[in-house]
Amino acid sequence: MSVEILDSATIVNFVEDDVAFGAFIRDRFAHLDTNRDGLLSYSEMLEELHTLRVFETHFGIDVKPDPDELSSVYSSLFLQFDRDSSGTVDLDEFRAETKRMMLAMANGMGFLPVQMVLEEGSFLMKAVERETAITAA
Repeated sequence: MSVEILDSATIVNFVEDDVAFGAFIRDRFAHLDTNRDGLLSYSEMLEELHTLRVFETHFGIDVKPDPDELSSVYSSLFLQFDRDSSGTVDLDEFRAETKRMMLAMANGMGFLPVQMVLEEGSFLMKAVERETAITAA
């Protein structure tokens, strides 16, 4: 983990960079697709859903959620990704929903820079790394 500064433009620019965003999505999808069938099941998607940290509270202190509530939230999130209600998520669905969620996050952040603790390899860290590389060039 590292502390980074980012704003909505960092996220939007990364999502709109078809090459960088596409590579990240393909790599992340391949990592999650443990049985290599080209589809993500609910159990495979759970790893990704956990990274969303939907139950984190202020200052990084986690609250132990009710297991039924947690299951309900993760099921609902999976349905967001599973746009065709097939019970699995394909690469196009994964890309589209990840893009939608990240743009919603950017919209909520606004234009002022925010300092955040980011996990290595996370979507936001990749966005910051891309911006840093472009700025350094």
